[in-house]
Amino acid sequence: MASIRIAMAQFDFPVGAVARNTDRIIDLIEQARDEHGADLVVFPELAISGYPPEDLLQRPGFLRDCELAMQRIAAACTGIAAVVGWPQTAGSVVYNAASVLRDGIVEKTYRKRELPNYAVFDERRYFDIDPDGPSCVFDVNGVPVGVLICEDLWFAEPLADTVRSGAQLVVVPNASPYERGKHAQRDAVLAARTRESGAAIAYLNVVGGQDALVFDGASVVADGDGTVHPAAAAFTEQWLVVEYDGGSRRFLPHQWMDDGDESMDALAWRAVTRGIQDYCAKNGFRKVWLGLSGGIDSALVLAMAVDALGADNVTAVRLPSRFTAGLSNDLAVEQCEALGVRLEAVSIEPAFKGLMEALAPLFKDTTADITEENLQSRSRGVILMALANKFGGLLLTTGNKSEYAVGYATIYGDMCGGYAPLKDLYKTEVFGLAKWRNTVGGAPVIPPAVISRPPSAELRDNQLDQDSLPAYDVLDGILYRFVDQEQSRDEIVAAGYAADVVDRVLRLVRTSEWKRHQAAPGPKVSRRAFGRERRYPISNGYQG
Repeated sequence: MASIRIAMAQFDFPVGAVARNTDRIIDLIEQARDEHGADLVVFPELAISGYPPEDLLQRPGFLRDCELAMQRIAAACTGIAAVVGWPQTAGSVVYNAASVLRDGIVEKTYRKRELPNYAVFDERRYFDIDPDGPSCVFDVNGVPVGVLICEDLWFAEPLADTVRSGAQLVVVPNASPYERGKHAQRDAVLAARTRESGAAIAYLNVVGGQDALVFDGASVVADGDGTVHPAAAAFTEQWLVVEYDGGSRRFLPHQWMDDGDESMDALAWRAVTRGIQDYCAKNGFRKVWLGLSGGIDSALVLAMAVDALGADNVTAVRLPSRFTAGLSNDLAVEQCEALGVRLEAVSIEPAFKGLMEALAPLFKDTTADITEENLQSRSRGVILMALANKFGGLLLTTGNKSEYAVGYATIYGDMCGGYAPLKDLYKTEVFGLAKWRNTVGGAPVIPPAVISRPPSAELRDNQLDQDSLPAYDVLDGILYRFVDQEQSRDEIVAAGYAADVVDRVLRLVRTSEWKRHQAAPGPKVSRRAFGRERRYPISNGYQG
């Protein structure tokens, strides 16, 4: 049987950018045909609209634009077959579809069968399933090629039905966001599906940050005997070109850049930096600001921002108070000098003093408490927002998942900002990433003293985080079980954690929900990220 050359377009197709995505798809079809000699080019799930388009799909004008875009792309597709994902309207319903284009027309269209409605996915809100929809199989150079879409592959029947319809090679456009450990699960599914069906699979995933989601690409091909080839480089836009041999049902990479480092820390770092980069680019920001305290969280965000945007586009601001240690100032200066970042300094003392004077008549005869601590944090938030507002740029907030989980963050204070890079990283993971980053790319970018010193909010004399919270290894262990694994209080206690500590932590998680509802978006890297993936009610009487 003949062989075919397949070009897989592992690129970013931004949400809502229908005209721009259309132009790019047409250009890429020409590149696949003329520069790569491909017989077939495959684009990601919903490439025309971008993924996830969410309530844009409820706008008739948006759907009409997608329909016109598909017609334009089809007319331009000659001398090659193309599979392009898009939202297809049929009367009053919308389908998550992928169409086969060839010789200037839409030759066939496949409608996604399995609509995910868990975690970050909400497809049943927008799409319908066509219960009588046929499988999609078409011929390329004598090779019968089938089409599935993303979630379809995680179920046995859609692939089995496509193989029964004659397919021996199946292309699978995807829009699957990154999360730690997902690659291994995906590869196991690919191996199982190819072994049980005998069909080879070309799995293409989109790349790019979209608000709180980051799509990693990491596309992969699997031979008909169950052999899964090394994944393509994650978070990297690139052409992936393979030769498929119909006789052996095997792939031979022709142009394929894979990953040099697939460690958890490397992938998490690239997920966050890609998230920063794309959130800024897609929302019109060239520069970012952040408050640099001399602590681990802001130091890590600074290093990430520089990797994402370049030192010239990052400004750090020291915001000292009467409680700021000299070491904190020194470490902030040391890191900025090492990274080549501009560092400004604005004392919060005048702002804090003014607020205290304004409140003095009402605060008379009261004892200083967390209120005054929060006023310092809010003074910092006001100053940072003012700088970003006056000079342009996006303010990055530096809180981590541990702090957001238990409310150890000040609303309208250190939670101020438009994007939260560490929002889905526990404090122990923050330390791990800082240590990892210092091992790559030459000299350390985070001063070792920042990593080794005990964390402190520096809002009162001799304050340490551990004065208010359990040790972070204990705290994060409890939080991981409760948030990510959804274990009950009794299950966590049975795992060896002290009952009184567990009760206290879970109470803090529940009472801090209102803060998280107001938090800036940040890139998802875990199984259960706060935000669109973990949506708990603020008013909640359940204590289990």
